[in-house]
Amino acid sequence: MTHFRRRLGAGSLSSLLLLAACNPQPSAQQTAAQAPAATDSTRTTSAAMPTSASFGKTTDGTEVRLFTLANAHGMQVTISTLGGTITGIRVPDRNGKIGDVVLGFDEASGYQSPAFLKSGPYFGALIGRYGNRIKGGQFALGGHAYTLAKNNGPNALHGGKKGFDKMIWDATPGRSAAGQTLTLHLLSKDGEEGYPGNLAVTVAYTLTDDSALRIDYTATTDQPTVLNLTNHAYFNLNHGASKDVLAHVVTLPADRYTVVDATLIPTGELRPVKGTPFDFTAPHAIGERIGQVPGGYDHNWVLNAAPGPHPAATVYDPASGRTLEVSTDQPGVQFYTGNFLDGSLKGHGGTVYGQHAGFCLETQHFPDSPNQPKFPSTVLKPGETYRTTSEYKFGVRK
Repeated sequence: MTHFRRRLGAGSLSSLLLLAACNPQPSAQQTAAQAPAATDSTRTTSAAMPTSASFGKTTDGTEVRLFTLANAHGMQVTISTLGGTITGIRVPDRNGKIGDVVLGFDEASGYQSPAFLKSGPYFGALIGRYGNRIKGGQFALGGHAYTLAKNNGPNALHGGKKGFDKMIWDATPGRSAAGQTLTLHLLSKDGEEGYPGNLAVTVAYTLTDDSALRIDYTATTDQPTVLNLTNHAYFNLNHGASKDVLAHVVTLPADRYTVVDATLIPTGELRPVKGTPFDFTAPHAIGERIGQVPGGYDHNWVLNAAPGPHPAATVYDPASGRTLEVSTDQPGVQFYTGNFLDGSLKGHGGTVYGQHAGFCLETQHFPDSPNQPKFPSTVLKPGETYRTTSEYKFGVRK
C-alpha cells in the first residue's frame, strides 16, 4: 500500500539535473519584526507578486532571502531560502488584530545559533529526506543495506545531521489563480546523509485568498530510495500572549496511533485511541490529559481516511478565537507538543520558548516505515513521481 502518486517516465540523472536547473513548477499551487501589521490601506492582493528581502547570511557567507506572500485579507506568510523555512504566519484574531502564529526568529542567524542547533527544534523547516525517525539509522532496500547518520540517540531523525532544513533552496516567486506562490527547488545528491539516489525536489507554497497555506511536494529519483517530506512549523495561535499551547483545543480524526518504544520508534502496533489520552476524535484541550503521557505528545496518529485529500486536524484557541484546519493526502500526522523546548531559545520579539510553547502537526507517512513492511510504503523508484499536498487553513471563531 502506498500514498505516492506515480507517473511513468525517464528516471536518468540527466533528467534530474535538467529538472533542477529549469525550475519547473508543479500544477496549481516576515517575521513579526519585519512584516507590518496589515491595514485596509496596506493589504496586498493575490494579484501582486511576493516580495523579497535579505534575511542575513549563512555562516559560510551565503545570502539568505526572505519572501513574503500576502492575500487580500491581511494574511502574510514569510519563507526563508534557508531550509525552506516558514518564519512567520500573520493572521487576524477574532477582533481583527494581526498576530504571528508560528515560532521562529527575526533573522537567519537565529536558525544557525549554537543553542538552536544543539536543541534541534526545526522551527518551520522543510524536512527531508525522511521526516521523523528511522530505527538504528539503517534500512535495507533492493538487497542493499544503507547506513544513515544517527542524530537522535540511536536513531536517524529528519534527514540527518545536514538535512533539507539546513540547505539553501533555489526560490522562484510567482502567482497562480489560487494566490501568490513561492516555488523552491533542491537537488539532493546520491549518498547525502547515506540516502541512495540523486533526488530532485520541488516544494511550492501557495497562499490562497481564503487564508490557506498550501504546500505541494514533488520529487523524482534516479535510484530506488525512501522519501517522507513534511514541514515542521510550530504553531501557537495566541503567540506573544500565551506562553504555551496547553489551552488550545485539538481534534484529530484518527481512531489509532502508532505505539512507540523508549526511543520513539514504532513497535509496529497500531493501537486504538479509545479510552486513552490519545483520543482526540472529540475536541480536547492539549493540557487536559498531557500529564498522562510520559514526556508529552510526540506520536503519529493514523488518519481515518482513504487515499486522497482528507482532514488531518482542527485546532481552536479560546483566547484569540483563531482556528487552524489541516488537511492532507498522507496517511498520518505527527502531533508534537514542544516537549523538548526548555526556555533556552528567544524568538520573535524576544519571546522565550519554554516547554509546550508551540505544537506541530507534521503530515507524513509513518515513522520508521522503511523498516516496517506492514506500514504504507515510502519507497520511490526511478520513473515514478512523488506528489503530496498538505494545507493549513486559518480562520476565527467569534
